[in-house]
Amino acid sequence: MWRSIRQLPSFSVRSTRTQSLPYSSFLSLSPFLSKSQPSAFFFATSKTLRSVATSSPSTTILWSFSGVINASRSITSRCISSFSTQQPEMVVDWNDAVSCPEVGDDGAVEEGAKRSIPVRAYFFSTCVDLRGLMEQNKQNIIPPTSRMTNYVVLKFGDLSCSPGPGVFISGSNCCFMVVFQYGSIVLFNVRECDVDQYLKIVEKHASGLLPEMRKDEYEVREMPALNTWMQGGLDYIMLQFLDIDGIRTIGSVLGQSIALDYYVRQVDGMVAEFTDINRGMEKTGTFTMDSKKLFQIVGKANSNLADVILKLGLFERSDIAWKDAKYAIIWEFVRDEFELTQRFAGLDFKLKFVEHNIRFLQEILQNRKSDFLEWLIIVLISAEIVISLYDLIKRSL
Repeated sequence: MWRSIRQLPSFSVRSTRTQSLPYSSFLSLSPFLSKSQPSAFFFATSKTLRSVATSSPSTTILWSFSGVINASRSITSRCISSFSTQQPEMVVDWNDAVSCPEVGDDGAVEEGAKRSIPVRAYFFSTCVDLRGLMEQNKQNIIPPTSRMTNYVVLKFGDLSCSPGPGVFISGSNCCFMVVFQYGSIVLFNVRECDVDQYLKIVEKHASGLLPEMRKDEYEVREMPALNTWMQGGLDYIMLQFLDIDGIRTIGSVLGQSIALDYYVRQVDGMVAEFTDINRGMEKTGTFTMDSKKLFQIVGKANSNLADVILKLGLFERSDIAWKDAKYAIIWEFVRDEFELTQRFAGLDFKLKFVEHNIRFLQEILQNRKSDFLEWLIIVLISAEIVISLYDLIKRSL
């Protein structure tokens, strides 16, 4: 990137700016050298770097190096303004940081950081009426290309925009919303300040609203000059371009991930409840849970497992990934990024712990019931014996 220049006692920077009025400035840094000391001058090839900015005209910076080969002299700097212009004066110290686009070793501006698409996933209900949602947003629906019927893709903003090769979502007015029947919502290229208005569109058709909304974030970067179809990174994925099938593929994994997080927390609550029961049994030697409460926990554990397997389709491969290998690569990478397989394994282990405790407590409750029936039979037999004795005594008298 930037390299240190040794044995260059002088350094000059020339900046020219293209705009309606001619403008130029010259910055010169020169050392105080002894006149009697011999010197040898040399010239280095100039480099021209173009700085891209959105709020100012294009700028061309010419770097030129010249000087005396003497490493023992320190370099002092001074700023010389050569022309007066209407632009506001700005003085930059040598040690001040200057913001600029990322520049590579070959002088090219990195374009990957500029084309970033924010992806936000939300989960605030357990069911969404997709038919009603599609009925009220017919103009925004993107026709499905697979047999999957548990989600719908809506397009907002510039409806004429068709993402694909040469057409990029990042930086455009086009945004997408993927809504799943089990309650997950994934937004692509939606600003943080506009999230609420898109969530309200789905909230009208949602049921089973949760007291707390779950949220997760991700990032997709578009890099048309990428050598491969996709390249993964920490909390982001880089693609040559993001199209509708890519949105469906990435959205399906994020929707499953944010919903799985909700079910994992539900199971964590059951684990914590059984942990408290076991600690109480450790201290008192008994527990006070009734059979109705225990059966409710059994039903909740079974329904959570069924929802994860059936509603989320956690083990069902995307139809798009089946048809095209490049989307299969995206699907597998994002699943590994969000650790869906490992998280489900953890969920399954916790459910086995809950199942073991339920079986144990059921046996205790069953034993209690058996003991009660046994004592009831003993009482009835004793009562019958007492009545028989009373009858015998009464007859003998």
